Amino acid sequence: MILIVDNYDSFTWNLVQRIGELDHTLEVRVERNDQVSLQEIESHGPSHIILSPGPCDPAKAGISREVVRHCAGKVPLLGVCLGHQCIGDVFGMRVQRHPLVMHGKTSPIHHDGQGVHAGVDNPFTATRYHSLVVARESVPAQGWAVSAWTRDTLDDGTTVEVVMGLRKVWSEADRAAGLCAPLEGVQYHPESFLTDAGYRILANFLELQPTTDRAFGGRDHALAR
Repeated sequence: MILIVDNYDSFTWNLVQRIGELDHTLEVRVERNDQVSLQEIESHGPSHIILSPGPCDPAKAGISREVVRHCAGKVPLLGVCLGHQCIGDVFGMRVQRHPLVMHGKTSPIHHDGQGVHAGVDNPFTATRYHSLVVARESVPAQGWAVSAWTRDTLDDGTTVEVVMGLRKVWSEADRAAGLCAPLEGVQYHPESFLTDAGYRILANFLELQPTTDRAFGGRDHALAR
C-alpha cells in the first residue's frame, strides 16, 4: 500500500491519479496531515510513503515532519515540494524564502541520474510551484546528495543554483541500525502534466525497495531534529 500524507493541497490528487495510471492495482491511501497518527501509519504498513505538496511551510505541515523523523530509513519515503522541504528541515537544513516566486513556471532540471532520476533525460523540464527552497549552503557535505538542481536568474541579473532534489546517503552506522530505506525529496512537481519525466520519476520511486525487513522497528534517525 502506498501512503500519501496530504498537506491540504490539490496536487495530492494528481499524485493519486498518476500512481493509478502507472499501476491501477496499487492501493493508495491518503491521510490528512492533521488526521492521522504515527501509530495509525504503522498499522497501515505502507510499502512507500509520499509527503505531498502544500501551501504552507514545514512548521505548519501537521504530522509531516514527525513522519520524516520516525519513518526515514525504515520505509521508502519521497517528499514533494513542501514534503521535500520538510525532509530538509528535519535534518537541520535551512528552508528559506526564494527571491523569485515560482508558481506555475517550468525550468530545466539537472540531476545525478540516480534514485528517482534514473533513466531520466538530463536536463528535463519540470513544473515549479513554490516560494520557499532548501538553502544550498545548508545541505550537509556528508550524508546527503543534491540529486537535482536548476539555475535561476534573479531580478538583478545574478544567477543562483537552486536545490531541486535531495537524497539521503546512509552511513554504515545507519545501516547497522536498520536505517537504509531510500529517502528522497524533489522541489518540483513530478505529478504535473508539464513535467516531462513525471511518470518515470514516480515509477522509479515505487520501484525503490527497503534493504531491510525492519520497517518501523528500531530507533529514529539520531540526526533528525
